[in-house]
Amino acid sequence: MKLSIVMPAYNEESTISEILSIVVNQIKEISDLVLDYEIIVINDFSKDKTLKVLEENFGVNDKIKVFSQAYNQGKGAAITRGFKETTGDIVLIQDADMEYDPSDYRALITPIVNKKADVVYGSRFKGETTRVLYYWHYLGNKFLTTLSNMFTNLNLTDMETCYKVFKGDLIRKMPLTSKRFGIEPEMTAKLSKIRDIRIYEVPISYYGRTYAEGKKIGWKDGFSALWSIVKFNLF
Repeated sequence: MKLSIVMPAYNEESTISEILSIVVNQIKEISDLVLDYEIIVINDFSKDKTLKVLEENFGVNDKIKVFSQAYNQGKGAAITRGFKETTGDIVLIQDADMEYDPSDYRALITPIVNKKADVVYGSRFKGETTRVLYYWHYLGNKFLTTLSNMFTNLNLTDMETCYKVFKGDLIRKMPLTSKRFGIEPEMTAKLSKIRDIRIYEVPISYYGRTYAEGKKIGWKDGFSALWSIVKFNLF
């Protein structure tokens, strides 16, 4: 079983090296499930030293492949590019900002390894360790998830989660068009239309950042996600 990690990165010079080291060590901890792996880093035209850090610290690691966008296109475009570069049986999305904990990998991939699931979502709202942060962000996430569920007829608790895991062949075939944070409702809408698809949800830990610590998503992205839910479910 080969695991592909897709990691979009934009201005993450302070965390990119640490998160990659953590991911590599965590994959060793699940060697009973994963025989081979690759990490696909998509540098989304970072303006800081993200690319330099990658080249200096991981340039000779053949398990870590770095691809750079020609200009900044957004998280959705980076993820879509990453999917196309994967070769694994299982594909997992990992942010580069330390908000999500790779120690959850075992729980995330086990339903697929055991052939019970085609897709697994990691939920921040199902009872694990979570940093207390912005109430309106929490409320926005709950609202968007509820609205998405009404369209898709899924009972997800966290549609906007970063931690989404897929069978490789399934996600590589999926046409995706969203450039920014609309990628989350787009993927969910298109997955819900696949006949007999098996989607699981597992609890994960979450260590959210403040804006001072580099959090990038804002209220405009919330409205964009709202439009994406309507657009990809109705049209």
